[in-house]
Amino acid sequence: VAFPARRRSSKMAGRKGVARKKAVTRSVRAGLQFPVGRIGRYLKKGRYAQRVGSGAPVYLAAVLEYLATEVMELAGDAAKESKKARIIPRHLMIAVQGDPELSRLLAGVTIAYGGVVPYINSALLPKKGAGAAGKEPKKKAAATKSLKKKEIESLNESCLT
Repeated sequence: VAFPARRRSSKMAGRKGVARKKAVTRSVRAGLQFPVGRIGRYLKKGRYAQRVGSGAPVYLAAVLEYLATEVMELAGDAAKESKKARIIPRHLMIAVQGDPELSRLLAGVTIAYGGVVPYINSALLPKKGAGAAGKEPKKKAAATKSLKKKEIESLNESCLT
């Protein structure tokens, strides 16, 4: 049985030509750049819990956006220091290792093509005062040492009595 072709109208039936409001995403409502809807979908799909509240994806998106902003800002500074216009993985590595909180957060993370962590053992560093003049550092006067000893002895005696 062949059905007759349906006519498509520009207006929806029963709407009387009322224009529909443009949809506003939850990301826009929250003032975020990260996708709240997608993060919510991943939370539900990942089965992290039986149910996911409506505020959870918004909060997680805000936290992720903040962390990304922080890392990118520090990486941009590292790129400027090395006189480059483009951020490379090495700049990300330097940025993360330079910040103690991010370093602790991303301690077990390997950044591909990040290179090695810059570290110089303190024994290999030049000694203070051994500059161009070659002068040795000044030694403290013996009077200050004896004064400290006298203070310690007097404190010990006062505690004992």
